[in-house]
Amino acid sequence: MTDRLSRLTLVLALFAQPVTAQQNDARVTAAVARVIPAVTEIRHKIHQNPELGNRETETAALVAKHLRSLGMEVRTGVAYTGVVGVLKGARPGPTVAVRADMDALPVTEDTPLPFKSTKRTTYLGQEVGIAHACGHDIHVAVQLGVASALASMKDQLRGTVVFIFQPAEEGPPPGEKGGAKLMLEEGAFDSPKPGAVFGLHAWADMEVGVVGVAPGPMLAAAEGFDAVIRGKQAHGALPHLSSDPIVMAAHAVTMLQTIRSRNMNSMEPGVVTVGIFRGGERRNIIPAEVSLQGTVRTFDMSTQEMVERRMHEILKGVTEANGGTYTLSFDRAYPLTANDSALYRRMHPTLVRALGPANVVRSSPTTAGEDFSFFANKVPGFFYFLGTKKKGGSSGGHHTPTFQADDSAIAVGVRAMTMLLVDYLAGG
Repeated sequence: MTDRLSRLTLVLALFAQPVTAQQNDARVTAAVARVIPAVTEIRHKIHQNPELGNRETETAALVAKHLRSLGMEVRTGVAYTGVVGVLKGARPGPTVAVRADMDALPVTEDTPLPFKSTKRTTYLGQEVGIAHACGHDIHVAVQLGVASALASMKDQLRGTVVFIFQPAEEGPPPGEKGGAKLMLEEGAFDSPKPGAVFGLHAWADMEVGVVGVAPGPMLAAAEGFDAVIRGKQAHGALPHLSSDPIVMAAHAVTMLQTIRSRNMNSMEPGVVTVGIFRGGERRNIIPAEVSLQGTVRTFDMSTQEMVERRMHEILKGVTEANGGTYTLSFDRAYPLTANDSALYRRMHPTLVRALGPANVVRSSPTTAGEDFSFFANKVPGFFYFLGTKKKGGSSGGHHTPTFQADDSAIAVGVRAMTMLLVDYLAGG
Protein backbone atom coordinates (compact mmCIF):
# COMPACT_ATOMS: atom_id res chain seq x y z
CA MET A 1 0.00 0.00 0.00
CA THR A 2 2.83 2.35 0.90
CA ASP A 3 4.63 1.60 -2.38
CA ARG A 4 1.42 2.24 -4.33
CA LEU A 5 0.95 5.61 -2.62
CA SER A 6 4.57 6.52 -3.32
CA ARG A 7 4.16 5.70 -7.00
CA LEU A 8 0.91 7.70 -7.15
CA THR A 9 2.59 10.67 -5.47
CA LEU A 10 5.44 10.50 -7.99
CA VAL A 11 3.02 10.43 -10.93
CA LEU A 12 1.08 13.39 -9.57
CA ALA A 13 4.30 15.29 -9.00
CA LEU A 14 5.36 14.69 -12.59
CA PHE A 15 2.05 16.02 -13.88
CA ALA A 16 2.37 19.03 -11.61
CA GLN A 17 5.75 20.00 -13.04
CA PRO A 18 5.62 23.48 -14.58
CA VAL A 19 5.41 23.65 -18.34
CA THR A 20 8.64 25.01 -19.77
CA ALA A 21 8.79 27.96 -22.14
CA GLN A 22 10.05 25.60 -24.85
CA GLN A 23 7.01 23.36 -24.42
CA ASN A 24 4.67 26.35 -24.57
CA ASP A 25 6.47 27.69 -27.65
CA ALA A 26 6.03 24.38 -29.45
CA ARG A 27 2.33 24.34 -28.61
CA VAL A 28 1.94 27.93 -29.81
CA THR A 29 3.79 27.18 -33.06
CA ALA A 30 1.52 24.24 -33.82
CA ALA A 31 -1.64 26.12 -32.85
CA VAL A 32 -0.73 29.16 -34.97
CA ALA A 33 -0.03 27.01 -38.03
CA ARG A 34 -3.50 25.48 -37.75
CA VAL A 35 -5.42 28.77 -37.57
CA ILE A 36 -3.64 30.94 -40.15
CA PRO A 37 -5.49 29.78 -43.32
CA ALA A 38 -8.91 30.44 -41.78
CA VAL A 39 -8.13 33.84 -40.31
CA THR A 40 -6.42 34.93 -43.54
CA GLU A 41 -9.68 34.28 -45.35
CA ILE A 42 -11.48 36.28 -42.69
CA ARG A 43 -9.06 39.15 -43.27
CA HIS A 44 -9.91 39.15 -46.99
CA LYS A 45 -13.62 39.25 -46.23
CA ILE A 46 -13.24 42.13 -43.77
CA HIS A 47 -10.97 44.02 -46.17
CA GLN A 48 -13.52 43.75 -48.99
CA ASN A 49 -16.33 44.87 -46.70
CA PRO A 50 -14.92 47.78 -44.65
CA GLU A 51 -17.15 49.79 -42.33
CA LEU A 52 -16.70 53.23 -40.79
CA GLY A 53 -16.59 53.96 -37.06
CA ASN A 54 -19.71 53.04 -35.03
CA ARG A 55 -21.06 51.32 -38.16
CA GLU A 56 -19.06 48.06 -37.99
CA THR A 57 -22.16 45.84 -37.85
CA GLU A 58 -21.07 43.14 -40.33
CA THR A 59 -17.56 43.00 -38.93
CA ALA A 60 -18.87 42.74 -35.37
CA ALA A 61 -21.29 39.96 -36.34
CA LEU A 62 -18.47 38.01 -37.98
CA VAL A 63 -16.27 38.46 -34.91
CA ALA A 64 -18.99 37.44 -32.46
CA LYS A 65 -19.86 34.33 -34.49
CA HIS A 66 -16.21 33.26 -34.56
CA LEU A 67 -15.73 33.77 -30.82
CA ARG A 68 -18.91 31.83 -30.02
CA SER A 69 -17.70 28.98 -32.22
CA LEU A 70 -14.69 28.78 -29.90
CA GLY A 71 -16.96 28.38 -26.88
CA MET A 72 -16.45 31.84 -25.44
CA GLU A 73 -18.77 34.03 -23.44
CA VAL A 74 -19.54 36.88 -25.85
CA ARG A 75 -21.04 40.31 -25.27
CA THR A 76 -22.05 42.47 -28.24
CA GLY A 77 -23.28 46.03 -28.70
CA VAL A 78 -20.65 47.52 -26.41
CA ALA A 79 -20.10 51.13 -27.54
CA TYR A 80 -22.52 50.58 -30.45
CA THR A 81 -20.77 47.72 -32.26
CA GLY A 82 -17.99 46.56 -29.95
CA VAL A 83 -17.55 42.89 -29.06
CA VAL A 84 -16.06 41.43 -25.89
CA GLY A 85 -15.21 37.73 -25.68
CA VAL A 86 -14.01 35.94 -22.55
CA LEU A 87 -11.87 32.79 -22.71
CA LYS A 88 -11.36 30.99 -19.41
CA GLY A 89 -8.41 28.65 -19.17
CA ALA A 90 -8.68 25.32 -17.39
CA ARG A 91 -6.11 26.35 -14.80
CA PRO A 92 -6.28 29.20 -12.30
CA GLY A 93 -4.40 32.37 -13.08
CA PRO A 94 -4.63 36.11 -13.74
CA THR A 95 -6.84 37.97 -16.20
CA VAL A 96 -5.44 39.84 -19.18
CA ALA A 97 -7.08 41.84 -21.99
CA VAL A 98 -6.07 42.17 -25.64
CA ARG A 99 -7.58 44.70 -28.01
CA ALA A 100 -8.11 45.01 -31.78
CA ASP A 101 -9.84 47.92 -33.53
CA MET A 102 -12.30 47.22 -36.37
CA ASP A 103 -13.11 50.48 -38.17
CA ALA A 104 -12.08 51.58 -41.66
CA LEU A 105 -11.57 55.03 -43.20
CA PRO A 106 -13.27 57.22 -45.83
CA VAL A 107 -10.51 56.49 -48.36
CA THR A 108 -10.83 55.13 -51.90
CA GLU A 109 -8.45 52.19 -52.14
CA ASP A 110 -5.88 52.11 -54.96
CA THR A 111 -3.92 48.89 -54.53
CA PRO A 112 -3.32 45.75 -56.64
CA LEU A 113 -4.72 43.48 -53.92
CA PRO A 114 -7.14 40.94 -55.45
CA PHE A 115 -9.44 41.49 -52.46
CA LYS A 116 -9.32 45.30 -52.56
CA SER A 117 -12.32 47.29 -51.38
CA THR A 118 -14.65 48.88 -53.91
CA LYS A 119 -17.23 49.81 -51.30
CA ARG A 120 -18.66 53.35 -51.15
CA THR A 121 -20.85 55.26 -48.74
CA THR A 122 -21.91 58.76 -47.75
CA TYR A 123 -19.73 60.45 -45.14
CA LEU A 124 -20.36 63.99 -43.89
CA GLY A 125 -22.62 64.61 -46.85
CA GLN A 126 -20.14 63.43 -49.49
CA GLU A 127 -19.92 60.16 -51.39
CA VAL A 128 -16.63 58.47 -50.50
CA GLY A 129 -14.84 55.18 -50.83
CA ILE A 130 -14.21 53.05 -47.75
CA ALA A 131 -10.98 51.17 -47.14
CA HIS A 132 -8.93 49.57 -44.42
CA ALA A 133 -6.19 52.10 -45.08
CA CYS A 134 -4.68 51.76 -41.60
CA GLY A 135 -4.51 47.98 -41.21
CA HIS A 136 -7.37 47.40 -38.79
CA ASP A 137 -8.43 44.36 -40.85
CA ILE A 138 -5.03 42.87 -39.99
CA HIS A 139 -5.63 43.67 -36.32
CA VAL A 140 -8.97 41.82 -36.32
CA ALA A 141 -7.55 38.83 -38.18
CA VAL A 142 -4.56 38.59 -35.83
CA GLN A 143 -6.75 38.77 -32.74
CA LEU A 144 -9.16 36.15 -34.07
CA GLY A 145 -6.12 33.98 -34.77
CA VAL A 146 -4.90 34.48 -31.20
CA ALA A 147 -8.38 33.60 -29.90
CA SER A 148 -8.44 30.43 -32.00
CA ALA A 149 -4.93 29.40 -30.96
CA LEU A 150 -5.54 29.95 -27.26
CA ALA A 151 -8.93 28.22 -27.37
CA SER A 152 -7.21 25.13 -28.80
CA MET A 153 -4.79 25.27 -25.84
CA LYS A 154 -7.51 25.88 -23.27
CA ASP A 155 -6.74 22.76 -21.25
CA GLN A 156 -3.21 24.01 -20.56
CA LEU A 157 -4.10 27.71 -20.32
CA ARG A 158 -3.83 29.54 -17.03
CA GLY A 159 -6.21 32.36 -16.16
CA THR A 160 -8.58 34.33 -18.37
CA VAL A 161 -8.23 36.32 -21.58
CA VAL A 162 -10.63 39.17 -22.42
CA PHE A 163 -10.74 39.77 -26.18
CA ILE A 164 -11.83 43.34 -26.98
CA PHE A 165 -12.87 44.20 -30.53
CA GLN A 166 -13.27 47.95 -30.58
CA PRO A 167 -15.18 50.27 -32.93
CA ALA A 168 -14.31 53.84 -33.91
CA GLU A 169 -10.61 53.98 -33.09
CA GLU A 170 -10.28 56.63 -35.80
CA GLY A 171 -12.92 58.66 -34.00
CA PRO A 172 -16.72 58.45 -33.95
CA PRO A 173 -18.94 60.39 -36.35
CA PRO A 174 -19.62 64.00 -35.34
CA GLY A 175 -22.15 64.18 -32.53
CA GLU A 176 -21.56 60.61 -31.35
CA LYS A 177 -19.45 59.09 -28.61
CA GLY A 178 -17.37 56.03 -29.34
CA GLY A 179 -14.14 54.11 -29.25
CA ALA A 180 -12.13 52.85 -26.30
CA LYS A 181 -13.40 55.49 -23.91
CA LEU A 182 -17.03 54.51 -24.48
CA MET A 183 -16.22 50.80 -24.26
CA LEU A 184 -14.74 51.41 -20.81
CA GLU A 185 -17.78 53.46 -19.79
CA GLU A 186 -19.97 50.54 -20.85
CA GLY A 187 -18.03 48.00 -18.80
CA ALA A 188 -15.45 46.41 -21.10
CA PHE A 189 -13.06 46.06 -18.13
CA ASP A 190 -15.65 45.44 -15.42
CA SER A 191 -16.21 41.70 -15.34
CA PRO A 192 -13.68 40.25 -15.33
CA LYS A 193 -11.23 43.09 -14.74
CA PRO A 194 -7.83 42.53 -16.39
CA GLY A 195 -4.51 43.15 -14.72
CA ALA A 196 -2.90 44.28 -17.99
CA VAL A 197 -3.84 45.03 -21.60
CA PHE A 198 -1.98 44.22 -24.82
CA GLY A 199 -2.33 45.70 -28.30
CA LEU A 200 -0.57 46.14 -31.61
CA HIS A 201 -0.75 48.28 -34.72
CA ALA A 202 0.10 47.48 -38.32
CA TRP A 203 3.10 49.51 -39.45
CA ALA A 204 3.65 50.29 -43.13
CA ASP A 205 7.25 51.42 -42.69
CA MET A 206 8.43 48.02 -41.40
CA GLU A 207 8.70 44.76 -43.31
CA VAL A 208 6.84 41.64 -42.31
CA GLY A 209 8.67 39.73 -39.57
CA VAL A 210 9.79 42.84 -37.70
CA VAL A 211 8.09 44.46 -34.71
CA GLY A 212 8.88 47.81 -33.10
CA VAL A 213 8.52 48.52 -29.40
CA ALA A 214 9.96 50.78 -26.74
CA PRO A 215 9.56 51.49 -23.05
CA GLY A 216 7.55 54.60 -22.26
CA PRO A 217 5.93 56.76 -24.97
CA MET A 218 4.92 55.08 -28.22
CA LEU A 219 2.29 57.44 -29.67
CA ALA A 220 1.46 61.04 -28.92
CA ALA A 221 -1.39 62.59 -27.03
CA ALA A 222 -3.72 63.77 -29.81
CA GLU A 223 -5.62 67.03 -29.32
CA GLY A 224 -7.88 68.89 -31.72
CA PHE A 225 -8.50 72.64 -31.68
CA ASP A 226 -11.12 74.99 -33.12
CA ALA A 227 -10.48 78.72 -33.39
CA VAL A 228 -12.65 81.51 -34.76
CA ILE A 229 -11.12 84.90 -35.57
CA ARG A 230 -13.65 87.70 -35.85
CA GLY A 231 -13.12 91.06 -37.52
CA LYS A 232 -15.29 93.58 -39.36
CA GLN A 233 -16.77 92.87 -42.78
CA ALA A 234 -16.26 95.35 -45.64
CA HIS A 235 -16.04 95.68 -49.41
CA GLY A 236 -12.86 94.14 -50.79
CA ALA A 237 -12.04 97.44 -52.51
CA LEU A 238 -12.33 99.34 -49.21
CA PRO A 239 -10.10 97.37 -46.80
CA HIS A 240 -9.57 100.43 -44.59
CA LEU A 241 -13.16 100.04 -43.45
CA SER A 242 -12.56 96.47 -42.29
CA SER A 243 -10.82 94.58 -39.56
CA ASP A 244 -9.65 91.82 -41.85
CA PRO A 245 -9.90 88.35 -40.22
CA ILE A 246 -8.13 86.71 -43.17
CA VAL A 247 -5.01 88.80 -42.57
CA MET A 248 -5.25 88.11 -38.84
CA ALA A 249 -5.66 84.39 -39.43
CA ALA A 250 -2.73 84.32 -41.84
CA HIS A 251 -0.52 85.98 -39.22
CA ALA A 252 -1.82 83.56 -36.59
CA VAL A 253 -1.05 80.44 -38.68
CA THR A 254 2.52 81.65 -39.22
CA MET A 255 2.98 82.50 -35.56
CA LEU A 256 1.57 79.17 -34.40
CA GLN A 257 4.49 77.44 -36.10
CA THR A 258 6.88 79.22 -33.74
CA ILE A 259 5.51 77.15 -30.86
CA ARG A 260 7.20 74.08 -32.31
CA SER A 261 10.35 75.91 -33.39
CA ARG A 262 10.83 78.34 -30.48
CA ASN A 263 8.85 77.21 -27.44
CA MET A 264 9.19 73.43 -27.36
CA ASN A 265 12.39 71.63 -26.41
CA SER A 266 14.17 71.01 -29.69
CA MET A 267 14.84 67.38 -28.67
CA GLU A 268 11.18 66.70 -27.86
CA PRO A 269 8.83 65.53 -30.62
CA GLY A 270 5.63 67.45 -31.17
CA VAL A 271 3.34 68.93 -33.79
CA VAL A 272 1.09 71.98 -34.18
CA THR A 273 -0.81 71.72 -37.45
CA VAL A 274 -3.57 73.89 -38.93
CA GLY A 275 -5.54 71.57 -41.17
CA ILE A 276 -8.51 73.81 -42.04
CA PHE A 277 -8.46 77.54 -42.90
CA ARG A 278 -11.94 78.59 -43.90
CA GLY A 279 -13.52 82.01 -44.49
CA GLY A 280 -15.23 84.20 -47.03
CA GLU A 281 -18.04 83.80 -49.54
CA ARG A 282 -17.01 86.11 -52.40
CA ARG A 283 -13.68 87.34 -53.71
CA ASN A 284 -14.56 91.05 -53.37
CA ILE A 285 -15.84 90.83 -49.79
CA ILE A 286 -13.66 90.88 -46.71
CA PRO A 287 -15.52 88.45 -44.41
CA ALA A 288 -16.56 88.95 -40.82
CA GLU A 289 -14.80 85.86 -39.53
CA VAL A 290 -12.40 83.01 -40.33
CA SER A 291 -12.27 79.56 -38.73
CA LEU A 292 -9.11 77.56 -38.11
CA GLN A 293 -9.04 73.90 -37.13
CA GLY A 294 -6.13 71.63 -36.51
CA THR A 295 -4.30 69.20 -34.29
CA VAL A 296 -1.67 69.27 -31.56
CA ARG A 297 0.52 66.22 -30.76
CA THR A 298 2.63 66.12 -27.61
CA PHE A 299 4.36 63.58 -25.34
CA ASP A 300 4.19 65.38 -22.01
CA MET A 301 1.31 66.97 -20.11
CA SER A 302 3.29 70.11 -19.25
CA THR A 303 4.15 70.55 -22.94
CA GLN A 304 0.50 70.15 -23.88
CA GLU A 305 -0.47 72.84 -21.38
CA MET A 306 2.30 75.13 -22.64
CA VAL A 307 1.12 74.75 -26.24
CA GLU A 308 -2.45 75.63 -25.27
CA ARG A 309 -1.26 78.70 -23.34
CA ARG A 310 0.92 79.92 -26.22
CA MET A 311 -1.91 79.46 -28.72
CA HIS A 312 -4.13 81.69 -26.61
CA GLU A 313 -1.36 84.28 -26.30
CA ILE A 314 -0.72 84.33 -30.05
CA LEU A 315 -4.38 84.61 -31.04
CA LYS A 316 -5.01 87.26 -28.40
CA GLY A 317 -2.03 89.33 -29.52
CA VAL A 318 -2.78 89.10 -33.24
CA THR A 319 -6.47 89.92 -32.92
CA GLU A 320 -6.05 92.78 -30.41
CA ALA A 321 -3.38 94.36 -32.62
CA ASN A 322 -5.73 94.30 -35.60
CA GLY A 323 -9.06 95.20 -34.06
CA GLY A 324 -10.48 91.71 -33.85
CA THR A 325 -11.45 89.05 -31.32
CA TYR A 326 -11.09 85.29 -31.12
CA THR A 327 -12.39 82.14 -29.47
CA LEU A 328 -10.33 78.96 -29.05
CA SER A 329 -11.36 75.55 -27.76
CA PHE A 330 -9.52 72.24 -27.39
CA ASP A 331 -10.59 68.62 -27.57
CA ARG A 332 -8.10 66.41 -25.77
CA ALA A 333 -9.14 63.42 -27.86
CA TYR A 334 -6.53 60.75 -27.05
CA PRO A 335 -4.07 60.62 -24.15
CA LEU A 336 -0.45 59.60 -24.56
CA THR A 337 0.04 55.93 -25.46
CA ALA A 338 2.94 54.67 -23.35
CA ASN A 339 4.22 51.23 -22.40
CA ASP A 340 4.25 50.49 -18.70
CA SER A 341 7.93 50.22 -17.76
CA ALA A 342 7.59 47.14 -15.52
CA LEU A 343 5.39 45.30 -18.02
CA TYR A 344 7.79 46.23 -20.83
CA ARG A 345 10.75 44.75 -18.94
CA ARG A 346 8.77 41.62 -18.27
CA MET A 347 7.40 41.05 -21.79
CA HIS A 348 10.15 42.31 -24.08
CA PRO A 349 12.11 39.04 -23.73
CA THR A 350 9.03 37.15 -24.93
CA LEU A 351 8.93 39.17 -28.15
CA VAL A 352 12.62 38.49 -28.67
CA ARG A 353 12.09 34.77 -28.09
CA ALA A 354 9.08 34.73 -30.43
CA LEU A 355 10.65 36.52 -33.38
CA GLY A 356 14.41 36.59 -32.82
CA PRO A 357 16.53 39.49 -31.53
CA ALA A 358 17.19 40.92 -35.01
CA ASN A 359 13.44 41.30 -35.60
CA VAL A 360 12.58 43.24 -32.46
CA VAL A 361 13.65 46.85 -32.99
CA ARG A 362 13.42 49.87 -30.74
CA SER A 363 10.78 52.29 -32.00
CA SER A 364 11.02 56.03 -31.80
CA PRO A 365 7.88 57.81 -30.55
CA THR A 366 5.50 58.72 -33.36
CA THR A 367 3.18 61.71 -33.41
CA ALA A 368 0.25 59.57 -34.52
CA GLY A 369 -2.37 59.00 -31.82
CA GLU A 370 -4.12 55.86 -30.56
CA ASP A 371 -7.08 55.43 -28.26
CA PHE A 372 -5.56 52.22 -26.90
CA SER A 373 -4.25 54.83 -24.47
CA PHE A 374 -7.61 54.85 -22.65
CA PHE A 375 -7.25 51.14 -21.89
CA ALA A 376 -3.59 51.52 -20.90
CA ASN A 377 -4.49 54.34 -18.52
CA LYS A 378 -6.73 51.94 -16.59
CA VAL A 379 -4.27 49.04 -16.29
CA PRO A 380 -0.63 48.55 -17.35
CA GLY A 381 -0.37 48.40 -21.13
CA PHE A 382 2.00 46.82 -23.65
CA PHE A 383 1.74 48.06 -27.24
CA TYR A 384 3.93 47.41 -30.27
CA PHE A 385 4.09 47.97 -34.03
CA LEU A 386 3.72 44.99 -36.37
CA GLY A 387 5.58 45.22 -39.66
CA THR A 388 3.12 44.71 -42.53
CA LYS A 389 5.07 45.74 -45.65
CA LYS A 390 5.71 42.80 -47.95
CA LYS A 391 9.38 41.82 -47.96
CA GLY A 392 10.96 43.55 -50.93
CA GLY A 393 7.68 45.30 -51.64
CA SER A 394 6.20 48.70 -50.93
CA SER A 395 3.22 50.33 -49.29
CA GLY A 396 1.68 53.76 -49.22
CA GLY A 397 1.46 55.54 -45.91
CA HIS A 398 -1.27 55.05 -43.37
CA HIS A 399 -4.59 56.71 -44.29
CA THR A 400 -3.67 56.85 -47.98
CA PRO A 401 -5.24 55.03 -50.98
CA THR A 402 -2.07 52.98 -51.59
CA PHE A 403 -1.62 51.62 -48.08
CA GLN A 404 -1.39 47.85 -48.26
CA ALA A 405 -0.61 45.25 -45.60
CA ASP A 406 0.63 41.82 -46.61
CA ASP A 407 -1.16 38.64 -45.50
CA SER A 408 2.10 37.16 -44.25
CA ALA A 409 2.05 39.63 -41.33
CA ILE A 410 -0.90 37.77 -39.81
CA ALA A 411 1.11 34.71 -38.78
CA VAL A 412 3.81 36.92 -37.24
CA GLY A 413 1.21 38.87 -35.29
CA VAL A 414 -0.62 35.76 -34.07
CA ARG A 415 2.57 34.07 -32.93
CA ALA A 416 3.92 37.13 -31.12
CA MET A 417 0.67 38.02 -29.35
CA THR A 418 -0.16 34.44 -28.42
CA MET A 419 3.24 33.95 -26.83
CA LEU A 420 2.95 37.25 -24.98
CA LEU A 421 -0.41 36.29 -23.49
CA VAL A 422 0.66 32.74 -22.60
CA ASP A 423 3.81 34.02 -20.88
CA TYR A 424 1.91 36.72 -19.02
CA LEU A 425 -0.70 34.28 -17.75
CA ALA A 426 1.98 31.80 -16.74
CA GLY A 427 3.68 34.49 -14.68
CA GLY A 428 6.73 34.68 -16.93
